[in-house]
Amino acid sequence: DWPDVAGPRAKIDEELAELDAETDHDRKLDELGDLLFAVVNLARHLNVEPETALREANRKFERRFRAIEQEPGFADMPLDQKEELWVRAKRAQADSSA
Repeated sequence: DWPDVAGPRAKIDEELAELDAETDHDRKLDELGDLLFAVVNLARHLNVEPETALREANRKFERRFRAIEQEPGFADMPLDQKEELWVRAKRAQADSSA
């Protein structure tokens, strides 16, 4: 265990580098698991419940996606146009929660 958030933060960087370097699918799976474990340790040091944080992130994603998929022609839009919609939806959510 680490005395502060610097330890788990450094571990996240280490695990990301290992994941980036891996080419084998099974090893990537293993490295991704290590990365997720390190993120959970960071959450613990921040006094944040990781499952709650992940659920909220999923809710935000769903709200944003539902908003942008209502745009006419969404399914056929190029990715850069969808990204513009995403940025606007993200900004709108931030403005409404402020």
